[in-house]
Amino acid sequence: MPVCHLAKAVQRHVACPPQTVPGETVAAAVQALCDREPRLRGYLLDDQGQLRQHVELFVNGRRVRDRGRLTDPVGPTDQIHIFQALSGG
Repeated sequence: MPVCHLAKAVQRHVACPPQTVPGETVAAAVQALCDREPRLRGYLLDDQGQLRQHVELFVNGRRVRDRGRLTDPVGPTDQIHIFQALSGG
C-alpha cells in the first residue's frame, strides 16, 4: 500500500505522521487518508472534492499529472508527498 507524507507546512494545520493507505489511484489514497483524519479533508479538498489550488501532490518525486480527478495510479511501494503550493512573487 502507498505511504502518504504531509509536508511540515501542511502539518502546521493538521499534524499527521506518514501513513500507509489503501488505494490504486492518488484519489483513492487521498480519500483513505482523509477518512482516517477528517480534518485533512477541508484543507486538501474543496466542497466539490477537488484538490485545492494551494495543494501539490507528488508520487515518487513526480508531480501528479491529473490534478482534476487524481487518477494517477499508485502501487504498493509508492510514496505520495503532499505539499502546500507556493504562490506570489
